[in-house]
Amino acid sequence: MTTTRQKKAKTKRTKLPPGAAATRNYQYVCELALALPGVELSTSYGTPSIKVKGKIMARLRNEAEGGLAIRCDFVDRQMLLQAAPETFYLTDHYVNYPMVLVNLDTVRRDALPDIVERAWRLVAPPRLLANFDKGRVP
Repeated sequence: MTTTRQKKAKTKRTKLPPGAAATRNYQYVCELALALPGVELSTSYGTPSIKVKGKIMARLRNEAEGGLAIRCDFVDRQMLLQAAPETFYLTDHYVNYPMVLVNLDTVRRDALPDIVERAWRLVAPPRLLANFDKGRVP
């Protein structure tokens, strides 16, 4: 017979160490990206990165810098910065680049597929985009 205490122990959620959500979310970003044509995992500036045909699509910044730098056009970037400033941000270095920084600890997982595909579309060569879009169900 199971006691109430045992039931609570079974359903109690384990608190994850700091950064565990970021690690899971980066792995999820990689999975999403690898499902797209031409994507490869690589390194850039000594940190893990995601590239399309050798061009940087996203880069995991080091712990001191924090976040994921991902390609993003300037209009989308402005909307993300306004909609969720606790998750999307910039440093002076990225102001003039079509990228946005993502706090992987706070980003909503359901937002990641769209963010990743948009980044891929900014970097993928035209032929890859055309072939991908042909295979897509409208």
